[in-house]
Amino acid sequence: MSGINKTNAARLLDRAKIKYELVPYVVDENDLAATHIADQLGENIKQVFKTLVLHGDKSGYFVCVIPGDEEVDLKKAAKVSGNKKVDLIPMKELLPTTGYIRGGCSPIGMKKTFPTYFDESCEKFDYIYVSAGIRGLQLKINPKELVEYVRGTLAVLTASESED
Repeated sequence: MSGINKTNAARLLDRAKIKYELVPYVVDENDLAATHIADQLGENIKQVFKTLVLHGDKSGYFVCVIPGDEEVDLKKAAKVSGNKKVDLIPMKELLPTTGYIRGGCSPIGMKKTFPTYFDESCEKFDYIYVSAGIRGLQLKINPKELVEYVRGTLAVLTASESED
């Protein structure tokens, strides 16, 4: 045992026989941004993904996993999720809805299974990072295996990408 306690997300991946690495980083309570994590890990910010929970007027809750330096494009998120209008959920709803806190929200192992959309840029990489479910710990994982495991959908979700 390497001294890192496995999170629920990690145990679920073990059960599914999916390879991953648990990568700790130093938490800065004043800077929960993915850019801080990428700097700590010495990784490309485009490979450090953040997990956002949104609520749509038709679908209810759904999840978007996007590069850490990007903002989710609400119009694109609405379109891909079959909603007319979507918004990020208020911070106070995050824990009761997902079981996770801000800065430690993983696309794996939420309280319920929500439709999950991954920014298609994740496919460019052999591995990406997502939260392991607690602050201070990231999962390094193959994006294709992750998307498949959570039955995710690839889509254009950020403003910086153009839809072809």
